[in-house]
Amino acid sequence: MSAIDIFRKILAHNKNGRRKGIYSVCSAHETVIKASLQQAREDHCILLVESTSNQVNQEGGYSGMQPRDFIDFVTGLSREMAFDARMILLGGDHLGPHTWRHLPAGEAMERASVLVHEYVKAGYQKIHLDASMFLADDPGDRTKPLADETVAERTAELCLAAERAWKKFRKNCPKPVYVIGTEVPAPGGACESEVVKATLPEDAAKTIAAAKKAFYRRQLQSAWKRVCAVVVQPGVEFGDDYVLDYNHSAAVNLSHEIKNHANFVYEAHSTDYQTPEALRQMVSDHFCILKVGPWLTFAYREALFALAEIEDNLYEGDPDQKSFLMKRLETAMTENPVHWKKYYLGTDSEKRLKRKFSYLDRCRYYWPNEGLRGVEEKLYANLRAKGIPPGLISQYMPDQYHQIRQGRIDCDPEALVLNKVQEVLRVYSEACHARHN
Repeated sequence: MSAIDIFRKILAHNKNGRRKGIYSVCSAHETVIKASLQQAREDHCILLVESTSNQVNQEGGYSGMQPRDFIDFVTGLSREMAFDARMILLGGDHLGPHTWRHLPAGEAMERASVLVHEYVKAGYQKIHLDASMFLADDPGDRTKPLADETVAERTAELCLAAERAWKKFRKNCPKPVYVIGTEVPAPGGACESEVVKATLPEDAAKTIAAAKKAFYRRQLQSAWKRVCAVVVQPGVEFGDDYVLDYNHSAAVNLSHEIKNHANFVYEAHSTDYQTPEALRQMVSDHFCILKVGPWLTFAYREALFALAEIEDNLYEGDPDQKSFLMKRLETAMTENPVHWKKYYLGTDSEKRLKRKFSYLDRCRYYWPNEGLRGVEEKLYANLRAKGIPPGLISQYMPDQYHQIRQGRIDCDPEALVLNKVQEVLRVYSEACHARHN
């Protein structure tokens, strides 16, 4: 059974009332992908990994990768981790004109169609089509959502590009499955937690009805049968120092609405930092696909900071040998503030704390920097050279200390970091019953 077949089976189980779900790893960070592969191997389940239209596109995106590059990156790591690449499902997230929204609609949609075409051509099989944003020459009140009919027509146009790419380049592979809709506000767009409310059931129904009509107008009936999920806002969000937790009572009518739409479940974005109980409830309420991203790199940052504290203690008498990881990260972020400046507001002191500890985790954009990769390697080398005393691991990484004592992981800095990221992945694994999929 292929990864996409297993994926559809999980969705069908959820639709039929079984507490089954799947989490989606939205990250291009090497250590996060490695930890995800390790977790999926332990669970004996498929791994869903997604890249966004800003991150990976035909122009390189902010990661510098085109769709084929990202697939090669993930499959290369799967070989390194001894994970069967056939059990990886690659997804494209928010594929549409967002990157080119400053352009007139005709030009923006042309580039968005190329984007979708390149994703499917490369081998992505789960495609989230998102044409919900205003483009440069769109009329209307931009404080309100773009009209459902406009979004639906553009979504169908993108789907047509995907279907043509599959027919031309991937005909011997399973046909792609599609996700439609978007959350409101957009990811990272909430400034105050109280403005985030669950999507109204009638709005979810309108999104589905408008999309179906547009698909049928373009003779995409076959593709419509493969639209498996709709993205809605379940009422969850996070900011610098708050998490808006899932509220079953506030979303119960939305949860019931999806039962009226055959073959559909919900996909939930921005589920980072939710409690285990909240994630389990979301899966039970048919929020079957749970997206997670910043929480994973947040855990990675926590692990590196803990190792840096251990290094400070080990090299107290030889300060020139230290990696100075925290200091080097701060320097990288202040010298090039493009990835955090519009997100972190407040006094200089407040921004300094946010650069390190904000839930938004904007420092994730800086770790791939060649200089910081060298700093991380020096940190690991320093710790391996001296060895980490168990008392220091107990002090700074107590959960990993217990797992070392139990013989489950090695006392190696990279193993400690991978396991720290897996702490988050295990929360999602358990919420989705991944080991039983």
